[in-house]
Amino acid sequence: LLETGHDILFFWVARMVFFGQKLLGKLPFKEVYLHPIIRDAHGRKMSKSLGNVIDPMDVINGISLEGLHDQLCDSNLDYKEIDKAKQGQKQDYPDGIPECGTDALRFALCAMCQGRDINLDILRVQGYRFFCNKIWNATKFALNYLNSGFQIPSGNNLIGSESLIDKWMLSRVAFAVAEANKGFETYEFTLTTTVIYNLWLYDLCDVYLEHLKSVFASNDPVGIKAAQATLFRTLNIGLRLLSPFMPFITEELYQRLPSAKDDLVKIPSICVSSYPEVEDCNWRDENVENQMEFIQKLAKAIRSARSDYNLPNKTKTEVYIQCSDKTYTDITKNFIPVLQTLAYCSKVAIDSEIPTGCTIITVSDKCEAHLLLKGLIDPSKEISKLEKKFGFLEVTSSKLTQSMNIPDYTTKVPIEVQQANSEKLLQVNAELERLRNAIEALKLM
Repeated sequence: LLETGHDILFFWVARMVFFGQKLLGKLPFKEVYLHPIIRDAHGRKMSKSLGNVIDPMDVINGISLEGLHDQLCDSNLDYKEIDKAKQGQKQDYPDGIPECGTDALRFALCAMCQGRDINLDILRVQGYRFFCNKIWNATKFALNYLNSGFQIPSGNNLIGSESLIDKWMLSRVAFAVAEANKGFETYEFTLTTTVIYNLWLYDLCDVYLEHLKSVFASNDPVGIKAAQATLFRTLNIGLRLLSPFMPFITEELYQRLPSAKDDLVKIPSICVSSYPEVEDCNWRDENVENQMEFIQKLAKAIRSARSDYNLPNKTKTEVYIQCSDKTYTDITKNFIPVLQTLAYCSKVAIDSEIPTGCTIITVSDKCEAHLLLKGLIDPSKEISKLEKKFGFLEVTSSKLTQSMNIPDYTTKVPIEVQQANSEKLLQVNAELERLRNAIEALKLM
């Protein structure tokens, strides 16, 4: 395999093929991976004459705006162009370039590896630095649960006492392994980075670790043991999936994972451990994933309603679920502990009598939730707040509708602007409907 840029395909790659055939009688490589060309945030080619070249070390270590200016003065750029280049730097990096680290830069470049060009956005690189922080904190937090008495599960089979949320987490791990390997095989590095990012941030941190707080606070040794095994497998595989992109942080955390005391041959480094294979992770369960997807949708709807009434997370509420389809009723019953954690609820009741003082949350045509607000809010104050927000959104909706009804709108306005306006109008109208229902519910209290 040869990896190179497309700009030298005929200048250099073709000559390598010619000389290989002529001098050795064979091709020097069988495949050529053409990576994108890195440009600045505006899509311009990095050029010394433009003064827009970004030194990778400046992204890794960070640099002030004054430091960037000093580099221009020390370069061979014509003094007439220095002021223009300084203005460009001031516009793009008013506070300089933040320290992002090697792992974040490497991950960002691979995550943006689509098409023929990469418009390097430093803010996106910085976002992956925050992702590194999330990985670090999540792993350190999770290791508190893997105490000295923890025993590493042998083999790849389930231990048999996993809860539904444990099975869901392992299923998401198996999905990530399959997609990551597929991305490497097809050179779609964006696919690999996206699935790994989602596994760590949305599946492990946002859902599973949050739920484990209640599991480890309980007096259920069987459930705790299953959760520990699931958590260890997730961390171990998650770090190995991430290692090619972030070798430094994954090595540091991998060394902190528990190891079996009877291991005759201990793998000394994550760099020489095997990359996770699909065959080693036979935990995929799409049925459990579909059920959990519904629970997450339900929890999101409840959290959104809580936000409408400005209820903080520490304020626990009661929720009454009613489903017209027995399938959804059964799913909700099976995931009550998970729903309580994700939706910040002290009580989840299903198909029971609904008390007065509730607001209705429509989740789907077959399921609705009733959030108990009585005693938690001042209806008159909340109505005033919501009506103010409602008025603002009504003006926004009216302006958007007016702009979309001008003559020749479909021919004069660019397609992407039309699409953006349509999407925004749908969002605004959906929010208006939500606020209207909330206000009506408050008036009944």
